[in-house]
Amino acid sequence: MTTKKKTEEAEGITAYSVKTKTKNVPMIDPVIDIKSGRYIATGKDSEGNKMAAILGKVKAEEHVKSGVATKGSGWE
Repeated sequence: MTTKKKTEEAEGITAYSVKTKTKNVPMIDPVIDIKSGRYIATGKDSEGNKMAAILGKVKAEEHVKSGVATKGSGWE
């Protein structure tokens, strides 16, 4: 389980693609918004399909700090 976390951090944010029904699809150019206290990453997959993933505060801040994602609305 530790290996998966390290791989996910190195690759970026992944999510489930409802359209293609595949897991762990890498998100391209993710933007993390804060809505109602939740951290929501939105972006697109390699085919241009919209994707979203809910993250915890720590993970969201790590992705922004490492440059994988950018801050959207709701950040102070």
